[in-house]
Amino acid sequence: MGKLDAFDIRLLELLQADALATAEALARQVPLSASAVTRRVRRLRAEGWIAADVAVVSRQLSDRRLRALVSVQVHEHAEERGIAALRARLAAADEVQMILDIAGADDLAVLVSARDMNDYNALAARLFENDPAVRRYETSFVKRVHKQTAAIPLRAGDGE
Repeated sequence: MGKLDAFDIRLLELLQADALATAEALARQVPLSASAVTRRVRRLRAEGWIAADVAVVSRQLSDRRLRALVSVQVHEHAEERGIAALRARLAAADEVQMILDIAGADDLAVLVSARDMNDYNALAARLFENDPAVRRYETSFVKRVHKQTAAIPLRAGDGE
């Protein structure tokens, strides 16, 4: 990966807000021509600075889902191989939206999305209950989402 300059940082900020923005629209907010914007965005994708363009579903769909934050504690003497297998299984599950290694009493935080409580119960049984690496897990259900974003705040020097 090459280095990012101020124009690249600004383009990445704008594209995080609207991945479908045209080069012309971006050029109105960055002091570059539309063709220069197109070349830069193509380079940002080719170099891996842009990992994916995704669609965020409407709240009309997402608010109907049962979402849960699952805190997972693994066995003290669990082999790294067993924890890696757990992470891989979680990553392969479509219902899992995020997996975080965390510090503290728990080892993992897992955000899941299920259709309803029955679906969540089956998911929890499949992912956590029978895994030999899992010592215990605790679920907190999401009542309301006030903010959700995958955008990363960028500043000069972040791409060095």
